[in-house]
Amino acid sequence: MRVLVSGSHGLIGTALVAGLEGDGHEVTRLIRGRLARPGQGEAAWDIKEGTVDEAAIEGHDAVVHLAGAGIGDHRWTDEYKREILESRVRGTLILTHALARLNAKPAALVSGSAVGYYGADHGDAELTEGAPPGAGFLADVVRQWEAAALPAKEAGIRTVWVRSGIVQSAKGGGLKKLLLPFKLGLGGRFGSGAQWLSWVHIDDEIGSIRFALDNAAVEGPMNATAPNPVTIAEYADALGRAVRRPTVLPTPTFALKAILGSEMTEEMLLGGQRVLPAKLQAAGYTFRRPDLDDALAAALRDR
Repeated sequence: MRVLVSGSHGLIGTALVAGLEGDGHEVTRLIRGRLARPGQGEAAWDIKEGTVDEAAIEGHDAVVHLAGAGIGDHRWTDEYKREILESRVRGTLILTHALARLNAKPAALVSGSAVGYYGADHGDAELTEGAPPGAGFLADVVRQWEAAALPAKEAGIRTVWVRSGIVQSAKGGGLKKLLLPFKLGLGGRFGSGAQWLSWVHIDDEIGSIRFALDNAAVEGPMNATAPNPVTIAEYADALGRAVRRPTVLPTPTFALKAILGSEMTEEMLLGGQRVLPAKLQAAGYTFRRPDLDDALAAALRDR
């Protein structure tokens, strides 16, 4: 299978490309124009200019679209919020309009998304793919991000939105940032600790994407989360066990807001979603690491 991948050098993209190539698939990386090396497994695009090398992306069997500015990488200034939104919405529109124009269109587009779609206002409700969107910056970003993939769907390309939970990998993302304070014995719950955290081990994040690529019956929104979401308090306890440190003291909310800003703290740390992978399970996907303790132990081993 020939697969075009954007965001191929990120945490998820790196693991996905390695797995695909390891299984004998041909991968083309969609790279910013000035960095791309045509003829060496790369195709060029430029989000600011709104261009894609359509000749280089013609004839792929499938596309995995993961590109976008990191949501938790920087404080949410007005400028960075615009970058988060535009990198996803504009980038996705540019790519999907290009895919729709191709003579040899891919059979499938698996496009990145996030459980932020559901917002942080559902309390203890169990959320499957049919749940409505929530409120807030992240929910609005994800709603527009998903809508930007509609040109591909309307062109007859099977389209899947992978609504990912918090990916558990010591190589990047939230877990990598938490490791140092927890190893120092300074880690603990955020806020009340009762808010829900929908997580997924990196193996199942990649497994979900590949399952979506391989199964023609899977389309539309698909939650990529472990079937056992936990509360923040439970997560803190599990991470403390994984690094063999106590988690007695909660992280002060005022400190989080001083570092990250109020909006980012409220939406990403003090809010939560209890998301279940209903579509994946109904389609027959078997989770490799559904248990949090096992997932954290595996993530730490993989460093």
